[in-house]
Formats: sequence, C-alpha cells, structure tokens
Amino acid sequence: MSICIADFPQVWQKPSSEELLASLKRLQVEPPIWSPGTPRKVIQETYRNAAQFRLEVAAYLSSIIKSNLGWIQDDDEKEALWEEASRRLSERCGRAGMGEITRRWPFESQTSTPFELIIREPPITGDCLGLKTWGSSYLLAQSLDKIARSSLSHLLSLGQSNQSLDVLELGSGTGLLGMAAAAIWQANVALTDLPSIVPNLSYNVEVNRSNIEALGGIVDSGALTWGSEIDSAERFTNKNQFKIVLAADSLYDDDHPELLSSAIDTHLVADKDARAIIMIPQRDLTTKKLVARFVSIMTTYNLRVLEENTLVGQDDWDGDDDEETLEVKCWCAIFGRA
Repeated sequence: MSICIADFPQVWQKPSSEELLASLKRLQVEPPIWSPGTPRKVIQETYRNAAQFRLEVAAYLSSIIKSNLGWIQDDDEKEALWEEASRRLSERCGRAGMGEITRRWPFESQTSTPFELIIREPPITGDCLGLKTWGSSYLLAQSLDKIARSSLSHLLSLGQSNQSLDVLELGSGTGLLGMAAAAIWQANVALTDLPSIVPNLSYNVEVNRSNIEALGGIVDSGALTWGSEIDSAERFTNKNQFKIVLAADSLYDDDHPELLSSAIDTHLVADKDARAIIMIPQRDLTTKKLVARFVSIMTTYNLRVLEENTLVGQDDWDGDDDEETLEVKCWCAIFGRA
C-alpha cells in the first residue's frame, strides 16, 4: 500500500482538526470498477490481499471515533471528524467484508455504436437482493437486439426512434436490463422496484442517463410495489399503459408467481400486440416449480406463452467464496394476450 497509517497524525499527538480531516479524506475508498467477466473469486482475492491494511485503517479510525478530541475547541469540528471517520469505517464493511463495487457492462448492437452501462452495487446487507446485478439481467439485455428483430418487430423499428413506445421493467434491481432496453430500442423505459431499492436504482439511471439519451433512449425510475398502489409512484397507478413489460430473475419466493403475473396484467396494454418478456434462471427444482405456477396463473389473465427457449448465462455472488462464476440455465418466454 502506498499509504502508511504510521505516518498519519495520531490521536495521542493531538493534531489539529484540519490535519485529521485531511487524513480522513485520504482514506476515502474509491469503489473499484470491474468488468462483468471478472469472477467473484478474483474480486474477493483483491479484497483479501488488502485485509491487513484494512485492519490498520479500522484501528486508526476507531481511535478517532472513541476519542473525545478534547484538545479541539470547536464542537462542530469534532462532530465533522467523528462523522468522517465513521463514514470511512462504513465504507469498509458490507458484502463478505467487501464494500461498494462498480461494474462496466459492454453492449453491441447492429444498429448503434458499442456502448457500456456503469452499474453501482452497494454493499449487500440483510435481504437486499435488488442491490446486485444478477446474471439473467445481462443475458436478457444482450438478447434485446435479436428479440426486437424477431418477436417484437411489429412494435419496434431498430435504428429509428421508438420513444413513443412505453416500456416497463418490473423488479429492475440495479437497472441494467431496463437501461439497456432504452438504449438499444431507443424507447421510453420506466424502471421500477421496491422503495428500498429505488435510491440505488435512481443513482444508476442518473449516471447513465446522458449516454442513453445520446443513443436515442429515454429512461426514468420509480417505486412500484406489486399488488399495492400505496407504495407506488403516481405514474404507475394508471392501468394498462405499457406496450412492453420486462422482468428478469423475479421469481424466488412463493408469492412471486401471483404478484408478478398480476402486475403484468395490471400494467400491460390490453392489446393483442402487447408483449411481456420474462427470463428466470432455473437454479433448482423450486425455481422450476415457481415458473410452472407462474405460467399457469398467467393463463387466468388470458396471457399465454407465444415463444419460449433456454439460454445459458453466468451468475456470481452465489455459493461458496472460493467458487468461480457459475453457469446458469435461464428460461426465457414471451407472453401475449389471448
């Protein structure tokens, strides 16, 4: 490490607030940027290699947090130092000891120049699965160009503006799929998820907005809780306003088949030309049963499978720490109204 904690001003030396604050600024963690092909093992090994330095930094930060900083007269300056030290400490906690990461996801389209989306994934704490980018999202996003030329050719004209076409993504998570759709299709795409997920989703939208708009797309984000209008943004309270609905990796709990199918029926235009595109990883028998129940419930809304196939992608952040990126088979289906 180019930084040596022993060279920093120590609490016992009673340094000025300016010296301490400058040191804390130097310790700010800049999230590393990884390519989508970087295995989780490589990322975690990078963090492990810095483990000893992290311990030294944590001890230094704790010494500031625990100190009453009695030699500093200004209470506001003390508060600023404690807050800054706490912030530096929190940056070093989270997903298996890992902090926030950022990934660049590359895309190629036959009708546009290659582009990339920059996606932030905060530290995963608790049950926040929407704060990571799942492999099926990238797999489906990479298929959008082909799908537009075949299954959605009656709705989309690639290479031309489709901004009048309203597209909804359900369970957007970090926003990779919906933003890719806006850029590749040059369409107006609304990205949605639970209120707790939306702050990070909105952050990613803003980071990529100018790039997407330069490619001809329009993108926005908001809260939409399936089965509830109370927790949903006002824009989504109107029924049946989206010509295309997207969802990836949205079935992992027992109540999801009912909730997802109801949400699709609620927001998809009541038109035979409207389409819902769904991709679900087939990780285990439970997931396969959820898919079967989902398809069955969709028929009760007069939504039937028009096309389906299996694609193979990669998933990470799953299994044991020493495992490489995992191959996963994904069921992809396109639904239309009967």
